[in-house]
Amino acid sequence: MKYTLFPLLLVALLGGQVAAAAPPLPLTEAQAQSLGVEWAKPAAADHFISGRYPGVVTIPTAQLRVITARQSGVIERLVVAEGQHVSSGTLLAELRSPELVDTQRQYLDALNRLELARQALERDQNLFREGLIPERRLLETQSRQQELSNHENQFRQQLALAGLSENALTQLARTRQLSGTLSVHAPIAGTIIKQMVETGQSVDTAEPLYRLAQLNPLWLEVHVPLAQLDTVALGTSVLLPAQGLQGQVIAVGSMVHEKDQGILLRARIPDAAEQLRPGQFLEAQLAQPLQPGHWRLPATALVRHGGETWILVDADNAFLPQPVQVVAQEDQTVVVRAPLEPSNRVAIRGVAAMKAIWLGE
Repeated sequence: MKYTLFPLLLVALLGGQVAAAAPPLPLTEAQAQSLGVEWAKPAAADHFISGRYPGVVTIPTAQLRVITARQSGVIERLVVAEGQHVSSGTLLAELRSPELVDTQRQYLDALNRLELARQALERDQNLFREGLIPERRLLETQSRQQELSNHENQFRQQLALAGLSENALTQLARTRQLSGTLSVHAPIAGTIIKQMVETGQSVDTAEPLYRLAQLNPLWLEVHVPLAQLDTVALGTSVLLPAQGLQGQVIAVGSMVHEKDQGILLRARIPDAAEQLRPGQFLEAQLAQPLQPGHWRLPATALVRHGGETWILVDADNAFLPQPVQVVAQEDQTVVVRAPLEPSNRVAIRGVAAMKAIWLGE
């Protein structure tokens, strides 16, 4: 399908007036039938459809997560794979990590030292109240206890960053049992869009394991010519004709891209996960608004004469050649500016014969 825009004509119609109609010409119903004339009523047009622009489907940044290894180790088990949908908290993978064992050991050592420091502080507080030790010794004991508390909290935070939950940390402190297995869970519900590792593979800290995304809504990023930017605004409708989907512009770029001299438009496309895929290239169109006084007609209604475009309007046993200004030519229709009414009838078949009558040919 092709769409041809007429930006210069659009400028003209905004500042000019439609030329006067020609005088009515006789045409009875019987004559119209013999000439194969068919009529259609114009439809008021509040927008026109632009040409087709290339676009690519992307994932909204707030809906994308990169799942990484919190500690270095070896992939022991991969539970999910690309294309699977997961819920928040779902187990994704398990790693065997010597580094995790060492961090747990350091945490338990810090817990032991902190417990001794607390006991020492309690003892010195009692001795100070009884006047048996100077205040300086109590302050030194308090300082030592605070230092060891900070040390214990440091290792606790390291384990939390490694992926251990509060329950797991509490259980570790209670049982004092070390474990080298690190479980990786989904932080949000979504779809695994990429698996980056294999079972048995060694990974470093922060190495990506999966990419996880929520796929509703999706974004469509389109480049449009700079000349069309004046007719685009936030909220402009974006159409995907091949997929039968529609969205709205949510962002307009401020930079002209060097390769195609286009401006980036970003549209939000809801409920499209079943038909669109991230990274997919497709064609998009813009539904651009029009002021009242514009009409949509079948393309077969147009007649060219004298350097102008005309339509032939029914006038009760006659027809009236009416000049129009073409705003956009769509698949099978055109959008024109003309002094019409919804009740008018316009010839859409047999126009060549009617033109011959008009021109006396």
